[in-house]
Amino acid sequence: MDLHEITLTYDFSGRTVIITGGAGILGGEMACALVGCGANVAILDRDPKLADRLIERIKMMEKPGIGRAAVVYADVLQRDTLLQAEEVIRREFGAADALINAAGGNKPQATTSADLSFFDVPADALRFVFDLNMLGTVIPCQVFGQGMVERGEGVILNISSMSAYRPLTRVAAYCAAKAGVSNFTQWLAVHMAQTYSPRIRVNALAPGFFLTEQNRFLLTDRETGELTARGRAIIEHTPMGRFGVPEDLLGAVLWLLSPASAFVTGVVLPIDGGFAAFSGV
Repeated sequence: MDLHEITLTYDFSGRTVIITGGAGILGGEMACALVGCGANVAILDRDPKLADRLIERIKMMEKPGIGRAAVVYADVLQRDTLLQAEEVIRREFGAADALINAAGGNKPQATTSADLSFFDVPADALRFVFDLNMLGTVIPCQVFGQGMVERGEGVILNISSMSAYRPLTRVAAYCAAKAGVSNFTQWLAVHMAQTYSPRIRVNALAPGFFLTEQNRFLLTDRETGELTARGRAIIEHTPMGRFGVPEDLLGAVLWLLSPASAFVTGVVLPIDGGFAAFSGV
């Protein structure tokens, strides 16, 4: 690869990237970075209004060569809405070159506590977490992956979790669901390469502990802002001594979506400040 090719590695001009859950904190940061690298990004979300802040931010990115962004309604658990979104995206940007499955999350009712034992966690709360994370990854892969099969190339990037490697206390459903995402990522990577085209790649990120609105008050005290016991335990087991920030994911996202990782598929990449490598002693 010569210098010119290296320079173009992270130029996504003319490429269409779909991000489910794209109005969220992590998905939104990915969207802004990819638009800045020239991509046309379709931000999929059940509540398109959540993306208003992103669109305003993207409008302020005044530099030559930036891409475009569009907000499209879709529910990752409703195949018909994804099919409708796919039609809208094709008209607006063309066929999808890449799919990032950033939709996911936990539910308080599926989290054990002093007031809720494991034996009393309701089935509907467990089902919500399993469906959102697992089916919410599989169904978009079915809908948007088919177009990649037709063209013989494409990239899928799933979002797993450190909890898929090291199950965490209290969040059994979330851990199990994300472990399923990691396993499915490897399965789909093999299936796409062997059955359809080796130029269709499937990988995943496994973020460590990122301070987001979803977990902020599990890790920090609402009143004082100090770390909770859980937050302190995480920092003590993270060699880099801090929580992640959304920007920490961007290098890996750009690499895994780019030609620089053309021989990489079936990988679940930890981005965790060393958490998975540390035994605690």
